[in-house]
Amino acid sequence: MPGFVDLFSTTQIQIIVALIGIDVVLGILGAVAKKEFRFGKLGGFLKGSVLGYVFGYGVLELVAEGIPSLAFLLPAAFLLIVISLVASLFRNLNKLGLPLPGSEKR
Repeated sequence: MPGFVDLFSTTQIQIIVALIGIDVVLGILGAVAKKEFRFGKLGGFLKGSVLGYVFGYGVLELVAEGIPSLAFLLPAAFLLIVISLVASLFRNLNKLGLPLPGSEKR
């Protein structure tokens, strides 16, 4: 069984953390630009993203190691997390006024 530090030093976790960091920065910039910045929202976002994505993926890694037949879930979970974070990045870029395909209001 890997150590706690080893569990969170995988490339996948590093990518997830990097995307969360970029998302936080873009979210702050977007909120400041729209004059909607609140420290409470920042705390809520960090709690939700870090606990949900990073620790959730870490637990899934442990489960996949303990039950090898569930290892196929790791790539699928990673892909879904990355898609979710990239979608959030696009929303934050849109808040900054960057026109993105499919972001037109209907």
